[in-house]
Amino acid sequence: MKLPVKDSSGNSAGELDVKFEMIMNGRATQAVHDYVVAYNANQRMGTACTKNVGDVNGTNKKPWRQKGTGRARAGSFASPLWRGGGVVFGPKPRDFSKKVNRKTKQLALRKALSERLKAGEVSIVSDLNLAVPKTKEFLKVIAALKLAGTTVIVTSGKDATNLYLASRNVRGISITTGELLNTYDVLLAKNLVFTREGFAQVEQRLESDQP
Repeated sequence: MKLPVKDSSGNSAGELDVKFEMIMNGRATQAVHDYVVAYNANQRMGTACTKNVGDVNGTNKKPWRQKGTGRARAGSFASPLWRGGGVVFGPKPRDFSKKVNRKTKQLALRKALSERLKAGEVSIVSDLNLAVPKTKEFLKVIAALKLAGTTVIVTSGKDATNLYLASRNVRGISITTGELLNTYDVLLAKNLVFTREGFAQVEQRLESDQP
């Protein structure tokens, strides 16, 4: 499969051959699902915490005597029936994380990227090295490439400091590298933009795990 390559001005800069083996059928859908479920679970902090009856501070004294007052029996100020009392079956700190093995991760990334490539939703840019870290300059590049909506830009990480600094205040733009790109990033954004070197890094990752 050949992909058109543009420069930062939006002009044609040749073609790029996709070297990794793409998934052309319906397999690996489950791997993508498993990865996304695990990714979302791993973002949860799991720090929600409530106090049960034993955790509530206060006296252990009985609010009033058992009989003779005309009121319902009460044995503790920390009762869940009372305001300020304990919470029944409330959340406690826990670990929501899920594990996905390396081969499943690689298969999910290959599947997600293959689908975006088949849909023509991947753009390749020769390079995105900015001379100065100015948001104005970065917006000129975005306009030249006709990118609207959420965008993930994948670089090699080399000399990308200016690009990161210029884009960090632009809403809907995220910068990552070919080594850190994951399935969630590939699926999330409307626009998926690679530099040549960034795409080569991803290909190297996927080729290393081909059977």
